[in-house]
Amino acid sequence: MLVRAITAPGLRRWCQSQRGAAAACFPLGRALLGVRGAEAAAFLQGLLTNDVTQLVAEGDAPPALYAHALNVQGRCLYDVILYRLHRSTAEEPHILLECDSSVLDSIQQHLKLYKIRRKVTISPCPDLSLWAVIPGDTSSLPKCADRALLLTPDPRAEVMGWRLIAKKGANLAEIIPGSQVGDVQDYHRHRYKQGIPEGVKDLPPGVALPLESNLAFMNGISFTKGCYIGQELTARTHHMGVIRKRLLPVTFPGPLPPAGVPEGADILTQAGKRAGKFRAGGGQLGIALLRLAHLHEPLCIPLHGDSVELRAATPEWWPKGAANATFSGNTGTEVPPPPKPPEFQ
Repeated sequence: MLVRAITAPGLRRWCQSQRGAAAACFPLGRALLGVRGAEAAAFLQGLLTNDVTQLVAEGDAPPALYAHALNVQGRCLYDVILYRLHRSTAEEPHILLECDSSVLDSIQQHLKLYKIRRKVTISPCPDLSLWAVIPGDTSSLPKCADRALLLTPDPRAEVMGWRLIAKKGANLAEIIPGSQVGDVQDYHRHRYKQGIPEGVKDLPPGVALPLESNLAFMNGISFTKGCYIGQELTARTHHMGVIRKRLLPVTFPGPLPPAGVPEGADILTQAGKRAGKFRAGGGQLGIALLRLAHLHEPLCIPLHGDSVELRAATPEWWPKGAANATFSGNTGTEVPPPPKPPEFQ
């Protein structure tokens, strides 16, 4: 089967800044689940935040979509990337769903719970492998190859490079000439530096909220698609236009304790006010949920009678003005804060 490679202009520019370096391919521990059948898109449409019907639309259908599955309270259960394997509307819809491997059984149960009489089949794909590709030069990414199922830009953000799906055991050097297999920890450090959450550590099930997790910035939500599970709170938050906390990349400038920083640790300001919570990280980099009001203040995490200093920043790929609590992530504009309640005489 021929690879389908789609080039985004912004990704091309980013690749050119890395010219001369070989593409790095990182083996991901994420799982792939096949959803196939005439009603595959309609079935997923009611369960995910993004407009899945795009994957079966006529014309220039996207090869991949990012989305979250929410619970009825509007909190994240699973972060997923959907891949379109069918080539035209004449073919039976075939969608691959990428998820955290630790929740593969759970997400299968979740899907089957809502399947009812839908004409779809749901099955894991252990014969496929998933890779993140950070290209050093666009010339190293081929337009066609016979050992890849799909090669497409990561739908979340251009700085995340490409996603590659191939048969297990495929020779990457034949798919991407000159590529090198990298340490997956380097991939995680790269996405932490960019503030990209992935998996249950960064997005705790039943805890994380989609808009605080920057879902709109990562092209993972449609505000016009209609109903889906968890939509009410998400739509209300969006239309109010106020998001006071967001996931942000953080760095630790000083030495860390031998055991590292525990996930979920409280982050405080110098005055002792709660500023947020540390989610997860690797080495001197991590990701944290922080109140935007404290973004530029000195921050620390108290640990065993001591404190660990950390610094937060807004990623360069975010829309302009995104660090403002009154920023509307869908429209790319700022909206006025809600009016203050009248004072009682």
